[in-house]
Amino acid sequence: MRVGIGFDQHRFVKGRKLILGGVEIPSPQGLMGHSDADVLVHAVMDSLLGAAGLKDIGYYFPPDDEKLRNADSLRLLAEVVEMVSKDGWEVSNVDSVLFLEEPKVGPYIEEMKKNLGKVICIPERDIGIKATTPEGLGALGEKKGAAAWAVALLVKCMKERK
Repeated sequence: MRVGIGFDQHRFVKGRKLILGGVEIPSPQGLMGHSDADVLVHAVMDSLLGAAGLKDIGYYFPPDDEKLRNADSLRLLAEVVEMVSKDGWEVSNVDSVLFLEEPKVGPYIEEMKKNLGKVICIPERDIGIKATTPEGLGALGEKKGAAAWAVALLVKCMKERK
């Protein structure tokens, strides 16, 4: 078994959609980034890559690659799952925390879990997504952005175990 941790954060800007866990959340602003800036999916990607002993998402998906402009992060997650699988790992579970003052994302968590489960190929019950606020503290508490942390557990594929 291997465990990995991931973190991502982006600032809010006007004129972009807010995408979290592959779900478009109604909001007057979205997150700035080269791709769709989905902090939750990016944190999950880094947790999977870290658990597999691979490099971070910036290495595989550089922010100056024009092919990745406004890319769907769930598509990038699928590529990460493929990389991890090629090394003989399968995802056992993922746990994560979204950290933002607003908008409230609780009503969207089940849809986020469905999106992640489809891409990672694990049941929704094996995906944890929690949301919390910074209680007005710091830049995130001042509603300037959002962050996410994720932890993933990988296990060797049964056909690889001996």
